[in-house]
Amino acid sequence: MSCANRIVIVGGGIAGLKLATRLGRTLGRAGAARVTLVDSHPTHLWKPMLHTVAAGTRDVTHTQVTYLAHACSNGFTYQAGRMCGLDRSRREIVLGEMEAPDGSPLLGERRVPYDALVLALGSQADDARLPGVRDVCHFIDSQPQAEAFNAALRCEALRSAVNDDALRVVIAGGGATGVELAAELSRTFALAAGYGDPQIGERLKLTLVESGPRVLGAFPRDVSEASQARLERLGFRVLTDTRIVCADRDGFYRDDGQLIPGDLLVWAAGVKAPDFLQGIGGLMTNDANQIVVRNTMQTAQDERIFALGDCASLTPAQGESALPPTAQVATQQAAHLGRHLGAWLEGRAIPPFAYRDPGALVSLSGYNAFGTLGRFGFFKGGIVRGQFAQWSHAMLYRRHQHALHGFARATVLLGAEKLGGLRGPRIRLA
Repeated sequence: MSCANRIVIVGGGIAGLKLATRLGRTLGRAGAARVTLVDSHPTHLWKPMLHTVAAGTRDVTHTQVTYLAHACSNGFTYQAGRMCGLDRSRREIVLGEMEAPDGSPLLGERRVPYDALVLALGSQADDARLPGVRDVCHFIDSQPQAEAFNAALRCEALRSAVNDDALRVVIAGGGATGVELAAELSRTFALAAGYGDPQIGERLKLTLVESGPRVLGAFPRDVSEASQARLERLGFRVLTDTRIVCADRDGFYRDDGQLIPGDLLVWAAGVKAPDFLQGIGGLMTNDANQIVVRNTMQTAQDERIFALGDCASLTPAQGESALPPTAQVATQQAAHLGRHLGAWLEGRAIPPFAYRDPGALVSLSGYNAFGTLGRFGFFKGGIVRGQFAQWSHAMLYRRHQHALHGFARATVLLGAEKLGGLRGPRIRLA
């Protein structure tokens, strides 16, 4: 394999960073290929914990990964940029202009050549182009968005305390993100009561809106019912079979014309890949902007272009539907491609990817957790809850840390995180 082989990975999420780390250690350090990771944000944060950043219950100091430093330690390079185009004939991606925080020009348009291109751009909530949603709602799809919501939350909490009136938060979307964010917000305000305002929890008026017949529709019915019951015991209102048609600064409007009033509106419904991927470079995409790939994660139109994780649509050979956009799918796809991409560059075929369903977990902050066991191992197809489910949920992140940093450094990071929690407040207050 020639050193001229250039592997470009776009997107530093769960799949992209894990793949870059593995290829950097195996191919980059050996000089067998040049591995480049492209992302518009300088740091990585495990996406399933974004709701804790939004609620202010997690300090990202010890959990975020700085791409530049991680790349230097693991045999690949990092390039800041936001992909906006693809030139397949020249084997180049196009990175758009970037601005400094003050709005001044920072970087001009650039082109990055590749021999193998991996698109791992993740997903975002789908507003279905409903009027007003993009203008007035907060999204929790990235670290900057989660931090922006937390800043707005702290401002509204201050206003509520000074005026002694309600803080109305409305979350559209009863999937895992919406449910976990609702529970985490309850924990935030419960902890805040210990910092001098015992009435703050009573001022939080949270409404969770789901268009389907139940929250957590991807989970078994008893998990959905138990989760909803727990949220309602916390004092939250859960509206199911409720369709939102538009939003403005007063709140969400239902299809029957009624207003669901809110001071902070969050959109956590639907899933789609970034809009610019739709039909990019002549590649086949579906209605959710996902790139349609074969079971080798290669596109049918160009074998040098791969897609994995939430931005890809892969239907197993014996499957009736595409794999779901979950962290588990992204992790397994990155591991599979990491094992075989080097051999593919030498002319060998990539074996078909086979997903092993480990189940799914949802955590209601410190209140409870639920999980479904996958089709493999003991007690397959069963349901877990309580402390074991909480532990299992926490272990997903620890496994992610081990993959990126190795066991020893991941253990040190865990210790630093625990010590950091002892020396400061348990929630973000300023």
